[in-house]
Amino acid sequence: MNEEERIGATIESAFAAGAAEVIVVDGGSIDRTARFAKSAGARLLLCEPMRARQLNLGANAAVNDVLIFLHADTHLPPGAARAVEDALADGAGFGGFRLTFAEPARKLRVAAALINFRTSITRCPWGDQAQFIRRERFLQMGGFRDLPLMEDYDLAIRSKRAGRSILLPLTVTTSGRRFLRKGILRTAMINWRTVMRFRRGADAGELARSYRR
Repeated sequence: MNEEERIGATIESAFAAGAAEVIVVDGGSIDRTARFAKSAGARLLLCEPMRARQLNLGANAAVNDVLIFLHADTHLPPGAARAVEDALADGAGFGGFRLTFAEPARKLRVAAALINFRTSITRCPWGDQAQFIRRERFLQMGGFRDLPLMEDYDLAIRSKRAGRSILLPLTVTTSGRRFLRKGILRTAMINWRTVMRFRRGADAGELARSYRR
């Protein structure tokens, strides 16, 4: 939603990475996101503004067997589509990519290294790491749960329990704007506090309000 400055480059990166189709599900943008998405060659769908519902709508509309869920400010690397297909053909059920941040701040390089280290251990890539899964498997699992927050983490946990998860050696590039706006340490603390509260069964609506406050 309201990503007119980034959506075009994101779509271009997906096609350059080998994507057979790119679907943009807009959650009510009031800027030129929808227009730019169409101009870049994406198929545009409209939805209410909740990421889980937007992602599910796109997955249901997809005609291809493999899904990659890409945030509007995240770029896929060259060869990403083939790497995902090969990983799934080799027995992986779910996965994601290593991550780097677009902004040239040293503290973001440290944050990216910690995120990649965490994911190499947990095998639970989060949403900004371009999660991927076969469409049939995704639909059988019920897709993303109808949560206002943590839908990506929840899918990663459920997918890991259901089979083999993988972290590809390729790296996606995403925006570190939230880290820069709120601070690296504070953002990390908010993220992990939210994860721990979610795992203890806290209400997702309250978590979303607290997270975005």
